[in-house]
Amino acid sequence: MSSSHNRNFSFFPMAITLVLAFAILFVSPSVSTSPNLLDHPCAKTGFQVTLKHVDFGGNFTKLELLQRAMKRGRKRMERLNSMALSSSDATIEAPIHAGNGEFLMELSIGTSPEPYSAILDTGSDLIWTQCKPCKKCYDQPTPIFDPSKSSTFSNVPCASDVCSALPQSSCSAGSNCEYEYTYGDYSSTQGTMAKETFTFGNVSVPEIAFGCGSDNEGAGFNQGSGLVGMGRGPLSLVSQLNEPKFSYCLTSIDSSKTSTLLMGSQANYHVNNSNIVKKTTPLIKSTSNPTFYYLSLEGITIGDKLLPIEKSTFAIREDGSGGMIIDSGTTLTYLEDSAFDIVKKELIEQMTLPVVNQSGTGLELCFDLLSADHDIEVPKFVFHFEGADLELPGENYIIADSSGEACLAMARSNGMSIFGNVQQQNILMIHDLVKETISFVATKCDEL
Repeated sequence: MSSSHNRNFSFFPMAITLVLAFAILFVSPSVSTSPNLLDHPCAKTGFQVTLKHVDFGGNFTKLELLQRAMKRGRKRMERLNSMALSSSDATIEAPIHAGNGEFLMELSIGTSPEPYSAILDTGSDLIWTQCKPCKKCYDQPTPIFDPSKSSTFSNVPCASDVCSALPQSSCSAGSNCEYEYTYGDYSSTQGTMAKETFTFGNVSVPEIAFGCGSDNEGAGFNQGSGLVGMGRGPLSLVSQLNEPKFSYCLTSIDSSKTSTLLMGSQANYHVNNSNIVKKTTPLIKSTSNPTFYYLSLEGITIGDKLLPIEKSTFAIREDGSGGMIIDSGTTLTYLEDSAFDIVKKELIEQMTLPVVNQSGTGLELCFDLLSADHDIEVPKFVFHFEGADLELPGENYIIADSSGEACLAMARSNGMSIFGNVQQQNILMIHDLVKETISFVATKCDEL
């Protein structure tokens, strides 16, 4: 751990920047999560993809950006909790998935390649886009994909590993595999499973399994032309590569620079440099929710005080609830009620500022900066994951705006805890599905 117990911030004028969001999602198939279900011999070359926040380039203030992302994040939190609980409920026939996200990735589909921007979702597995002919399709920013114009499109038969990997599928009259995904806000996509060439930058990967959706409806998707699942299940993009690893590096939401996704052999980027400090923690498996990236959070330190939080607070329970997942699609970090109360109490004691009652920011704990005429010392904040103590930069947990408030960028939850994307900014997050680990590397993400 760092020997310094405080972070210095000048709030005169307000120098802490509002931070926020990104998005990623999760699906919960009750099947094997072996990453070798689908082989792509030409996919060994890694590639880099630009990520844009869904509000990138919009004419919003920092506070407006945060509030928009928090609203989406609250809905996502509810869906993720519903998914965790429904996974152990045998009376629920149709699986519920998280849906939507905070970041868009650029890619092309088919031969000749047609460009698309799709929602990146680390909380789900299925890759899908809208396809012609459409029974019901929502408005999207690019033309709807027409399989008849691609020379590399092929349907997936029912008797295939791809079809059996779906949480819910059926057979068409022509023995093609049909899928249906229903999301927590009652959005849905239905269509036929297919294989197609996907192009990322100048790298083309043949025979990627994806959903060709002909009946799609609901809110949350119209920022993009479909969704790219990046979960731990066999149908996600990362699992379909021969090198099942990826990393992402998120810039601050108010940054004029885009974020970055690194796939396959490029996932480690510059991390092999001996001067780079990499901290690694194991991914925890949940039989109820095999798609999610669960972390083993053992404790939290604020300043020089290890908080009296029971280690079992963040454990996965028998009914599938509890635990902590890392999710790029949720803006804030959500802590289980009892843990949040302890964090809140300790921050109030260590911050030498009055608490704002009924803040208009939408955040529970805010401090009055206008009463300060000097630099404010923000206490050190450390998440103690198994094998990795992650000390957050001050701007990753305290945000401020021109109204004169500095707020904790965290919230309370009842059940599942989530390590959100505000806390992940300017940290390279390396997901290795073979070693089943996540590594953290402090990085200037706007320089990648």
